[in-house]
Amino acid sequence: MSAGHNHAQVRAGHEKKLLAALLLTTAFMIAEIVGGLVTGSLALLSDAAHMFTDSAALAISLIAFQIAKKPADRMRTFGYARFEILASAFNAILLFLVALYILYEAYQRLVEPSPIQSTGMLIIAVLGLLVNLISMRILASASGDSLNMKGAYLEVWSDMLGSMGVIVAAILIRFTGWTWVDSLVAAGIGLWVLPRTWTLLRESMNVLLEGVPNGIDLEQVEQAILAVDGVKAVHDLHVWSVTSAKNVMSVHVVIAASAADGQEILGKVTESVSHSFEIGHCTIQLEHDGFHAAEHGEEGHHH
Repeated sequence: MSAGHNHAQVRAGHEKKLLAALLLTTAFMIAEIVGGLVTGSLALLSDAAHMFTDSAALAISLIAFQIAKKPADRMRTFGYARFEILASAFNAILLFLVALYILYEAYQRLVEPSPIQSTGMLIIAVLGLLVNLISMRILASASGDSLNMKGAYLEVWSDMLGSMGVIVAAILIRFTGWTWVDSLVAAGIGLWVLPRTWTLLRESMNVLLEGVPNGIDLEQVEQAILAVDGVKAVHDLHVWSVTSAKNVMSVHVVIAASAADGQEILGKVTESVSHSFEIGHCTIQLEHDGFHAAEHGEEGHHH
């Protein structure tokens, strides 16, 4: 009982931290958008876009925590866990478009520079850096506990680099009057966001397409099952994930007709895969030699 209670406390702690970081980041993102429009700094707007992705990521993490609490029902047997992935995919697509817009805008400004108020830009960027540091402090302690928290921490960490870039640009413009530095930093932040966006999109698409989860090699899973005593063949092996870190497997296992105890083989296969590959939910169909061939009308053909 105490272990479960403890886990719930940890989660509640995570949620409080995420909420604090989310409120800080969102409030500041709004300040950066206003500041970017007032000072004419594209780098600030680009950093605000980056902060928006942080806010979105933090919000998704929070929503994921809330939704994961909703129990599975008769309509949705896996519960609402997949929602987190849908939100991630949406976030990634949105981010992609924002980054492309910023790159386009940066190009426009290099062709036709516009004036920038560097002092206002510098003040807002420094405040942004402080907000990032506070958020990092809040999230740091929990970043090792879950993938969700780690993701949120990394978002804020990379955001801090964005703020540093804006500070450098503001100082340069202040002392040299090179307004193109602003567009350069804006494009830099836009490009810096793109690979991460791509990774996020690719990972969420893999989950939505029921792909084999990252870090699991299907070949190894098959070998692990075949290594169990009494198993002759394996077919129709599927491994996928409902959401990050919730892996599921279904497989047909052929056992020798002489194998005494199917239950024992079942237990060993389940233990083997759940232990080695962190697959929490296994559905295993045991068949005697020849069952698959008879069922599919094949002449003794199996994998």
